[in-house]
Amino acid sequence: NHNRPPTDGYRQDHLANQDLENLDPAKLTPLTPEVISRQATINIGTIGHVAHGKSTVVKAISGVQTVRFKNELERNITIKLGYANAKIYRCENPEAGAGNYRSFGSAKADNFAQDGKTWQLQRHVSFVDCPGHDILMATMLNGAAVMDAALLLVAGNEPCPQPQTSEHLAAVEIMRLGNIIILQNKV
Repeated sequence: NHNRPPTDGYRQDHLANQDLENLDPAKLTPLTPEVISRQATINIGTIGHVAHGKSTVVKAISGVQTVRFKNELERNITIKLGYANAKIYRCENPEAGAGNYRSFGSAKADNFAQDGKTWQLQRHVSFVDCPGHDILMATMLNGAAVMDAALLLVAGNEPCPQPQTSEHLAAVEIMRLGNIIILQNKV
């Protein structure tokens, strides 16, 4: 019965409907709408040298400030792993052309209209924001253990490579992380 209230006690009408009576787990994939509506299915680590903008990029994409602890805020550095989810949408309007994508926080509806455009959920990703200080390399390695991909940030206003840029890249290569995107920041 589709009118039966959900077992968790509240409705989330903005998310994909999960009809548990007719759901076939064998057909679920990381890109199935019923899955990505509620759960991030790709873990992306932000890695690189200290102060190259890792946390800032995560906030720009997800809207979440990953630097949360008092000592991090006071010193303006990432010390512990930070986490943030974001939903990635594609514009469904034909006149928008290819490549018209936007990101929003995880609470956003799967499909919505905004500014005369219709947006549809494509991916639900989770960011693991890693510290860039050399003394926090062990923390970065803990974050790398759960990464499906990495976003290596490199500041364009400094010589390259900086020490932790090289160390972080070597670490994800040793861990055989095959999906790495290099983002030049601060240009």
